[in-house]
Amino acid sequence: MLVLLPPSETKRDGGVEASALDLAALSFPELTASRKATLSALKTLSRNLAISTAALGLGPKQRFEIDRNRVIASSPVMPAIERYTGVLFDGLGAETLDPAARAWVDEHVLINSALFGLIGAGDPIPAYRLSHNSQLPGLPLKKHWSGPLTALLERQPGLILDLRSESYAALGALPVRADTAYLRVVTVTGDGRSKALNHFNKKGKGVFVRALATAGRDHVDIPSLLEWAAGEGVRLELGEPGQLELFV
Repeated sequence: MLVLLPPSETKRDGGVEASALDLAALSFPELTASRKATLSALKTLSRNLAISTAALGLGPKQRFEIDRNRVIASSPVMPAIERYTGVLFDGLGAETLDPAARAWVDEHVLINSALFGLIGAGDPIPAYRLSHNSQLPGLPLKKHWSGPLTALLERQPGLILDLRSESYAALGALPVRADTAYLRVVTVTGDGRSKALNHFNKKGKGVFVRALATAGRDHVDIPSLLEWAAGEGVRLELGEPGQLELFV
């Protein structure tokens, strides 16, 4: 079973003392060439403050993000699941999981970075700023990642549950098969119909992944996942073809 998460715009500072980015330490070495290309383009972009600010969609108080990018090759690293912050990652609370649940996260959770492509939750990465819609010189991110990430996902066996936002899912298509599904977080409206949530869906996703990690099961297919959810009091239902609906 694999669970795909989006990254977050916000990143935690710091990392392991005297550490630095090592592409060989990241999951999926077949993505190394693509990662080197994005890092090179980001390095070029970072030479110009004004162009970087516009290309990354930053405000006047976010100069530190460009400074992060300028020292990305030498800044300290920490596990990706600890680097990313925000509502989803707060809901997951990886740093408060017991060792068994944390090991489940490291084994089963992938994060779709605009800079590194798909990375494992435990992969050591530095702080950086690059979003799905950032404008790198000569390197459109959707075109750059679509082929490698789509091919990588097609090669992954077993259940794949996609919790990425639509913008990050566009960087690498989920295979269409019986054991893959996109998770939508919904609520019930006054007339009894389900309605997709926007910002608040992030917390629901984080809490859901935490529950999966705490249970520690490696679900082989969607029926297994649905059976587990029912037993845990989690309302998870089949939605439109290729989708599951998580009610919060």
